[in-house]
Amino acid sequence: MQFNFGGFGQDPNSGEYSYTPKREQKPRKPRKVLSRGKSLLIALVVTAVFGFLYFYFQLPAINIHSGDFYVFIILLCAVFGACTLLLSGAQASSAREWVTTARKRAAVPFYIVCLCLAVAIVGTVIGWKIFRARDYAGLLPIEDGDFASEVAEISFDQIPMLDSDSANVLATRRLGELADLVSQFEVNPESYQINYHDRPVRVTYLNYGDVFKWWNNQRNGIPAYLVIDMVTQEVSVERLDEGIRYSPSEYFFRDIDRYLRFKYPTKMFSDVNFEVNEEGEPYWVATVVTKRVGLFGGEDAIGAVLVNAVTGESEYLDIEEVPMWVDRVFTAELILEQYNYYGLYHGGFWNSLFGQSGCTESTDYYNYIAQDDDVWLYTGITSVTGDRGNIGFILVNQRTKEARYYPCAGAEESSAMASAMGAVQQYSYQATAPLLLNTGGQPTYFMALKDASQLVKMYAMVNVQQYNIVATGNSVDECVENYEELLVQNGIINGSLPGSAGEASETLAARVEEVRSAVIDGNTVFYLSFEDEEGWFTISAADCPEAAILSPGDRVTVTFSPAEDVLTPLVSLEIE
Repeated sequence: MQFNFGGFGQDPNSGEYSYTPKREQKPRKPRKVLSRGKSLLIALVVTAVFGFLYFYFQLPAINIHSGDFYVFIILLCAVFGACTLLLSGAQASSAREWVTTARKRAAVPFYIVCLCLAVAIVGTVIGWKIFRARDYAGLLPIEDGDFASEVAEISFDQIPMLDSDSANVLATRRLGELADLVSQFEVNPESYQINYHDRPVRVTYLNYGDVFKWWNNQRNGIPAYLVIDMVTQEVSVERLDEGIRYSPSEYFFRDIDRYLRFKYPTKMFSDVNFEVNEEGEPYWVATVVTKRVGLFGGEDAIGAVLVNAVTGESEYLDIEEVPMWVDRVFTAELILEQYNYYGLYHGGFWNSLFGQSGCTESTDYYNYIAQDDDVWLYTGITSVTGDRGNIGFILVNQRTKEARYYPCAGAEESSAMASAMGAVQQYSYQATAPLLLNTGGQPTYFMALKDASQLVKMYAMVNVQQYNIVATGNSVDECVENYEELLVQNGIINGSLPGSAGEASETLAARVEEVRSAVIDGNTVFYLSFEDEEGWFTISAADCPEAAILSPGDRVTVTFSPAEDVLTPLVSLEIE
């Protein structure tokens, strides 16, 4: 065995001892120290790369009213601070020196984070509803309206009969008939209701089937969009000379959300919907919003960005400048949120918690009415106490946010839907969200009844004020006739509904010659004769209270549907 101690060792063969000096160790190379400028540059480059990637994928708005903006700034500071700490460790010779250096270099991002948190907290507190209830209630100015005179009586051959689900089924089936499109594209599951050439229609666009189909077709773009007629249920394929190049199914900078964000980095968008103008050109309408209460409360639309889906040309327009062909700037979700603020807080914050005097809210269902070349959102209004009836309803213009409230005690939409489904319960049909119609001055729910495959099979009409009056039919005409009979039987009207098949309204200005009245089934009905006119005209006091003050010799303007009967029911009456 060989022994070695302190450089002395014994040879195992001879047994002699010898001294071998230890080999000197080479000194360590000094650690390469980064200069302060170089370490700062590296930290800035890493932070910039992270910031670009985060902005590219998450698309935060650079706006003080956006919570995502503060998250973005805090993350940038965190990345910069982390880089600074790591690079500071490469320069320090001891833990104490590392802590001292890191504290100095991370001071600026630390203070920025503290400032962001302080601003966010203060901005949130000054927007609390306990302090700003009146401001929340004032987001949606509402005027009282008169339903019979302000809501036009829609012709029964103009009633939209499809909801979004049914429209999607029809569009998907139509696409399946097109061999050149079905293998490459898919129908977007959401469609948008608009007025197109004075017709209520739903429009929807196509998406690329997958990333490979996008690669094969992106050079030419999406070649068509679909228009679903909500009355005839016909689906037309509108082919384009140049394809749609900007859409949600695109990648990189042609993705519509990314395109909007990089072109308008400071705008906050709440919704991007698909519309077409009267010339059939496809557009994306992006709703631009701000926060009106504090920093983060009271969202409201202030304008829209219109993007040509083919060329990418875009412009921002304030609400007052949005063209008439645009049908939706204020989304249904935004309108309902603002009304609920009004219904809950117009009496003050504490009233919303204790007593709840006059507190109301929108119902769970809403639909759309086409009127005056605009689309109006309809929803019922009920008490926050949770009863099953409506006290009225609102109509809100989705382009201008003009809002009207119509008092009308009656059935809640869910109750009307249950009544309609109960009338045909043997078929297990499902009712669509009710559409509110003015039928002879009577607020009436109209619903389509669908089977399990989302196809419309029947139709139903329910009187809003007396939801036990339910009519169904296999066609719209049959449903109207049945509803008409029920209204006559219940003494609500005395003749045919204006606007029903074969009916046409006429207007007459005349002088009253004689006025008579009678009570029929608890309803006062006035019988009028006019100078130089044959026959008698009738109108109910419930439909026109002014008829009670008529006297012979008064001049009036009336609207009626011609009838061969001795008695002609009036649709409206106005005293001159």
